[in-house]
Amino acid sequence: MNVQKQIKEYITSQPEPKRGEMQELHQHILQVMPECKLWFLDGKDDKGKTVSNPNIGYGSYTIIYADGTTREFYQIGLSANTTGISVYIMGIEDKTYLARTYGKKLGKASVTGYCIKFKTLKDINPDILEVAIRSGIEATNK
Repeated sequence: MNVQKQIKEYITSQPEPKRGEMQELHQHILQVMPECKLWFLDGKDDKGKTVSNPNIGYGSYTIIYADGTTREFYQIGLSANTTGISVYIMGIEDKTYLARTYGKKLGKASVTGYCIKFKTLKDINPDILEVAIRSGIEATNK
């Protein structure tokens, strides 16, 4: 199954209003990153055990591990969770940057090192979310 079909099935499997909001975010991220590589991770490890929520990825950057090994991964991620939606902004080295820079401006969102979690789009400022996403893209494209 191709990635676009997996993404469509994942989004349509969500209950409303989360489904509509995830579709809106998906389209918005594609507008910000029109030529990006798309990813779909089903949340299962190599043995088929569920280890995380499924997520959609956008873009590509190289993770460099402490031992010098590397791995390609997405820049921006989108996932449904039990209480709402999570947006992952990968590759920002300063783990306090997102919370410090966007935390108060975003609205009702929980902001950790690389994750912005919120219940519904109505709870956040979408313009600030877009700025945070763009800053993440810039950080990994250096």
